[in-house]
Amino acid sequence: MGRVFITGSADGLGRAAAETLLDGGHDVVVHARSRERLAAVAALLDRGAAAVVGDLADPEQTRDVAEQVNGLGAMDAVIHNAGVYSGALVLPVNVVAPYLLTALIRRPARLVYLSSGMHHGGHPDVHGKDWAGRRVTASYSDSKLFVTALAAAVARLWPDARSNAVDPGWVPTKMGGPGAPDDLRLGHATQEWLATSDDPRARTTGGYWHHQRLRDPHPAVSDERFQDELLAELATFTGTSLA
Repeated sequence: MGRVFITGSADGLGRAAAETLLDGGHDVVVHARSRERLAAVAALLDRGAAAVVGDLADPEQTRDVAEQVNGLGAMDAVIHNAGVYSGALVLPVNVVAPYLLTALIRRPARLVYLSSGMHHGGHPDVHGKDWAGRRVTASYSDSKLFVTALAAAVARLWPDARSNAVDPGWVPTKMGGPGAPDDLRLGHATQEWLATSDDPRARTTGGYWHHQRLRDPHPAVSDERFQDELLAELATFTGTSLA
C-alpha cells in the first residue's frame, strides 16, 4: 500500500480519488485551501487520512504546504489535482503551484498531473505571463498545456520517477457542472491507477492518459525547447529551480 498526497481534495475529483484510495487501504494525505475548508474533509480524517492546509494561489502558502507534506514523511505518489477554470488565478493554481510542489516535496516515485482535453487549444507561449495572477494573461487551455508540458519535462529530467498527465474527461463536478456527459468514476480512476497500480502500463512515464489509455497530447508538450522555456519562466518567477 502506498502513501499518496492529493491536492485540492476537499471536493470533486480530488476528494473522490482520496475516498477510493482509502477504500483500497492506502495512506492518504488530503489538502484543503484553508482551516475553514478542513470541515469538508472531516469524514476523510475520521477514516485515517492526514491533512495539510494552504492556498495554492499564494506561492508562500504553497511552499508551506510542501513543508507540511515533507514533515509527514516521504510520499510514494503525488496527484496534482487542484485547479481553477477561469480568472487570473489559473496560472498560480494550475501551473505555479504544481511546479513549486514538485520542486519542494521530497521526490516521490510517482507524480500525476491533472490535464484536460482542452489543453489542445492552448498556446505554447510562456512569455509575458502574469504568473502571480494579478491580471488575466492566460486561459484555462493555456494553463493545462503548460502543466502537461511540466509533467513531460519532469519525466525527462527525473528518469528515476514516473511522471504522467491525465485528462479526466468532462465530468459532473463543481467545475464540470451537473450536465457534464462523462462518467465521474472514470474521471478519477486513471490518476489512482497511475499513483498506485503495479500494472506495467501504470509504471511507465511521460504519458498523457485518458481513461487508462494513452493519447497524443499537443505537439508542444514533447518539445524540449518549450519545456525548458516553461521551466525557466517558472524558476525565474518562483526563485526555485526544478533540480
